[in-house]
Parts: sequence; C-alpha cells; structure tokens
Amino acid sequence: MSTEKNKLTTSSGAPVGDNQNSMTAGSRGPTLIQDVHLLEKLAHFNRERVPERVVHAKGAGAHGYFQVTHDVTSYTKADFLSEVGKRTPMFIRFSTVAGELGSADTVRDPRGFAVKFYTEEGNYDLVGNNTPVFFIRDAIKFPDFIHTQKRHPQTHLKNPNAVWDFWSLSPESLHQVTILMSDRGIPATFRHMHGFGSHTFKWVNGDGQAVWVKYHFKTEQGVQNISNEVAAKIAGENPDYHTEDLFNAISEGNFPAWRLYVQIMPVEDANTYRFDPFDVTKVWSQKDYPLIEVGRMVLDRNPDNYFAEVEQATFSPGSFVPGIEASPDKMLQGRLFAYADAHRYRVGANHSQLPINRPTAPVNNHQRDGQMRADGNGGASIYYEPNSYGGPTESPEHKASPFEVTGHADSVGYDHHDHYTQAGDLYRLISDEERARLIDTIVGAMKPVEKDEIKIRQISHFYKADPDYGQRVAEGLGLSITQEL
Repeated sequence: MSTEKNKLTTSSGAPVGDNQNSMTAGSRGPTLIQDVHLLEKLAHFNRERVPERVVHAKGAGAHGYFQVTHDVTSYTKADFLSEVGKRTPMFIRFSTVAGELGSADTVRDPRGFAVKFYTEEGNYDLVGNNTPVFFIRDAIKFPDFIHTQKRHPQTHLKNPNAVWDFWSLSPESLHQVTILMSDRGIPATFRHMHGFGSHTFKWVNGDGQAVWVKYHFKTEQGVQNISNEVAAKIAGENPDYHTEDLFNAISEGNFPAWRLYVQIMPVEDANTYRFDPFDVTKVWSQKDYPLIEVGRMVLDRNPDNYFAEVEQATFSPGSFVPGIEASPDKMLQGRLFAYADAHRYRVGANHSQLPINRPTAPVNNHQRDGQMRADGNGGASIYYEPNSYGGPTESPEHKASPFEVTGHADSVGYDHHDHYTQAGDLYRLISDEERARLIDTIVGAMKPVEKDEIKIRQISHFYKADPDYGQRVAEGLGLSITQEL
C-alpha cells in the first residue's frame, strides 16, 4: 500500500488518480481540457530542455574539495587559501568546446575545465581549459571564431573552409592550433589531462600588494591521450565515453586528483617582459616564473542529478572573491560580461539561487524579482542603497586594487605581434614521432579546404614558426614551398 510520501502528485501537490489514461468524453471521445494533469505533463515536457550552451554544450561534472598544501598568503588574502590544510568544497565541469549537447566526447577539441569553489567569502569560479593558451586574444573576435567551429548555415555541416580561413587570417591562433593538432588534442579521459586558468589574473595580499598570476592544475593520474583512429572508434561505439569514465571512476572510489600550481609575476615585470603577459595566446616561461604549489583538488562525489547539477551549473570568470581580481587581458575582460550574461539568458536572471550555484556565504543585495525567483525575494527588507534603515552596506576594504591605465580610448590591439616563436618552440620540443602525427593530423584536417589560397596562407604561418613545420605540411598537401612563400 502506498505511503503518503510515495503518492504521485501534480506539481501543486494534489494526488494523481490516473496516470495511465487521459480523461476523454467516453472511450472514443476527444480528450478533455479539464485533464489538468495531462496538460501539465505535456506542457512541462515541452519545456524540459533549457537552451544548451552555445559553447561547452557537452560536459560532465563532479563534486569534490580543494585543500591548501602550501602557504601563499604573501601573495593573496583569499580566505579559502589562507592556511595550510584548509578545505573548500568545489564543483567542476569538464566539457568539449565546439560540439552540440549530443556530440561525441572523443572529438579533437579543447576541453573546458571550469571549477566553482564554495568559499566562505562567496563563490569563486575559475573557468579555464585543458590548454594554457587560446586561439584569439580579443573577445571581439570570439563570436566569429565560434561561428567557424559550428555548422554551415545552408548545409548544416561542419565547414573546414571556414575553420582554416579564419585561422589563416588570425595568425595569433597558431600556438593553440599546434596544441590542438598535436597528441594533446584528444585527451584519453577527463581525468588524464591538465587544466589551466589560461588567462592572467591578479592576486592581492593582506597589505594591498598585487602580483600577476597564472593557474596550472596538474593531473595526478598522468597525462594520457588517444590517437585519431582510437578516438573515431570510441566515438562510434560510445560517444559518452569520457562522461562514463569520470562517473564510474568516482563510483568505484578511484577519486581523481590534481595539484594546483601558480606562476607569480611581480606587477612591475609586466611592463618589461619580452611579450605582453596579458596576451592569452602566449605562455610565461617557467624558467622565468617557476611553478609554486598551492593545493590539491580531489573529486569524490558524483552528481545526484545531471540536469540539476551539471546542466544548470553556471560559471563566470567574473565571480571573484577578495584577494583575486581581473587583469587587463582583453579576452578575459570580454568574458567577465559574456559568461554571466549567457547564464542570465540560458538559465535565468536568478540562476545563482539554484542549489548547484548557490553560495554557502550569505548573500545580501537589492536584486529583486525576475523569473523563477526561488527565495523570499527579500521580503519586506530594505530594497535600495544607500539607506537610513540599516540595510546592507559596502565594504571599502574589499574594493578592487587600483591599476594604472594609459593612452587614448581607441580600438587597439596588443603591441607585440610575434605569433610564431612559441608555436615554433613547441614544434621543436615534441618528439619526432609526435611531429609526424601532428603533420598527419593537420594535413588530414586541411585537405577538405577548397581554396589553395587558404592552405598556402596557413602554411606560411607554419613555415614562419619553423621551416620544417611548413615544409612538411606543404608536402602533405601537395603544394610546393615556392607557392607558399
């Protein structure tokens, strides 16, 4: 006999008398509009899918904790990093970038690496990738770049012409293209890849002293990648392979872990370093700024419900806590707006009230109303500031640290235009076998491009990074070196 707890009800809590048969006018008569349970089920079903993310649509997530292992209080006053041994609960979402929600996990694509720390001073989101650089360095180019990774508006097919046309006309992409086409382009699992904040951020300590910082999450499982052939086979047999692997590993108690390291750059070095340290297409030399260990991240709990936690999780690079701030990185500056705005559109203006996004720290502000307001909406409390009634007040000690700006308000790019040195260094760093696979992958990806003009323009970038790089791609595509130069 059913208990009260197990009774099927409508969303308003009324018991459902029949969930097998619609209410009709007789056995053959039309369905009646008064069958509110039927209408509710159909209406809700039509709305079960929120719009998928424009990028990073396909992903998997897990809960865990971050524990500080080394003292970094000389660099940042962030409370969750304030003492060795301190633990902070966190949630992570891994993802592919370009594919749709139903795409295969093992495609050649960067992987998103988004971490939400539920700190005592509010949520801190570090929204990065499994690569330390990106294809572009100014957010104004992002919509165009993503359009090239999506489907052709007429054929609804992926379009290599657009991909390579954009990359060949955006030489700053060469470093990331080289990484993407290398062995690192297809991780074996989410557990076997590093993660990076990619951007430069600012840390500020308790004395108000600032430094520039880059984040590196090093997998304790070791880096493992898979070949094009293995990836294609898995994509056909188990397109959810990475999602399944992460869930099963945690279920079996094989908790994946990463060590977090940072590179620290004194503020004044940014003015004299050999390239712009805020350019996200570049890495900082670890010889110049060695890795400093911060802590350890462990994933030890699977979501109870994919939609409620993984799909509705919202991350924004603008979710900072005291002691961590933005840098002048042009790509980051655009993301500070774009990510939060995407969530306001996709999930709703009150997305931060959902359990997966809700801070553990108290929230006191005057944002009211909006769809799906899930709390008391502020009740009768003060709804403006400043006020004379004891409402929440600002904390001047937590103002962002000032930084100097110079120059004219203008549409300007970065001063440094060396797109080739670091890509060439990477090409020369990898083994002969890796270089051979890199060339094969690039050639295979470029063969469908219809215009030789695009191929030649891209080959010229490879050649400028390293003559051998360009020569071998040209030969693979049947183009002579004289054509490309």
